Amino acid sequence: MAAKKPRKKAKIRVAHELSKRRRTAIQEAMAAHKLEDRPEWDRGAKWSSIRFYRKVIKPGTMRTVHLPLLETDLGESWPIPVTILHGIRPGPTITILGGVHGDELTGPSTCTHLLSNTFTDTGKPLDPKHLAGTIRIVPIVNLPGYRSKSRYFPDGRDLNRHFPGDMKGSTTKRVAAQTWKYLFSDVDAIVDLHSAGKGRSNMPQLRADLAHAGSNILAKAFGIEIILDSKPPSGSLRKAAIQIDIPVITYEGGGANSLDHESVKVAMHGVLNVLRSLRMIEGNPHRPRFRMLASGSHWLRSGEGGLLDMFVSAGSVMREGEVIATISDPATPGITVDIVAPEDGLIIGAATNPFTAAGMPVGHFLPISKHIKLLKDQIDENGRFMVCGSQSEPVWREEVDVDEVAVDGNWSGRSVDSEWTVTKERNTALGDTFTDNEEEA
Repeated sequence: MAAKKPRKKAKIRVAHELSKRRRTAIQEAMAAHKLEDRPEWDRGAKWSSIRFYRKVIKPGTMRTVHLPLLETDLGESWPIPVTILHGIRPGPTITILGGVHGDELTGPSTCTHLLSNTFTDTGKPLDPKHLAGTIRIVPIVNLPGYRSKSRYFPDGRDLNRHFPGDMKGSTTKRVAAQTWKYLFSDVDAIVDLHSAGKGRSNMPQLRADLAHAGSNILAKAFGIEIILDSKPPSGSLRKAAIQIDIPVITYEGGGANSLDHESVKVAMHGVLNVLRSLRMIEGNPHRPRFRMLASGSHWLRSGEGGLLDMFVSAGSVMREGEVIATISDPATPGITVDIVAPEDGLIIGAATNPFTAAGMPVGHFLPISKHIKLLKDQIDENGRFMVCGSQSEPVWREEVDVDEVAVDGNWSGRSVDSEWTVTKERNTALGDTFTDNEEEA
């Protein structure tokens, strides 16, 4: 009797759990999207020097140009370094940036590493003499915020709420207009690197509007598991870029005023994957074992005030009923309150500030009951999910080998980070102040 052939593993279809309206919007966008015939990217096409802010960059060279954030004759103009890697042959133009918020260091660290000799020397991955197309790398956009360890510009505004800007508006609007003109409006793709705001930390994840075909493709090219389907907030760089059909993604990892080396490593892994996918550098992109296309999450809030003792960190895989944190009050010793996981899922963001009050967010929880086994197969000894790119040797997988899972739900407060917004550049007696205004890092 012949031995039975082993059953093939059932493939998990894309977006089968998304709401019907959202699923339809994504499907229509992808169906309408056609791979453009870009003759200017053909190897035989004419390829010459380019100009950036009145400076000339020749093919096969790298040059750093200082772009002033403000065009002024008096006072501080805040020139920021923009490094242009102009390839030896035709290809797309992409901007990779960090430091839109001055206290977020994941982007500045990632961009700095990408510009090191390890990546740009002769024969290395970003050697301009082997590069196709043009890469603009901007480690720090919000230079004054970076210098003062602040999220905001000196006028107290959030740059990522004022794109595409106004040359005659507020300080922040003028900076948005200047950077929009020179860094973003004429590119083929944007990768915006962030970390969480004060008082919390995010596990490595992507934010993208999956109903925008170019951004959908770019997000999957990044090569990590958690992709949050998120419509961009008004005034954000993502919103402005999508309005003129530029693919754009926001990467999140780590927290403010700190460096999370795992998040930096995943960011570098993702950026190189994007460049490989665009055929700008040599090599095949690494793919994750699966993807979670998530459209909803829950905010776990403190029911009492006091000191927050977190039992887990961002990236922890939780089972229903497991304790996430406890709250105690030194004024009433002996009494504690547990915060437990409402169902099986993943902590994609966790509080790091031990001071809490009733109603403050403790964790950003992504329910994944149906597909929890996918996560369980990829956790470390501490129960944290190991994101693709955080391991020393990512495993190459063909695109057809990637399972894509959609996680159903609605973002509470209308956007991914709406429940966890830092509104003022100060700490209260209970830590950072949060409101329900729309917020994306």
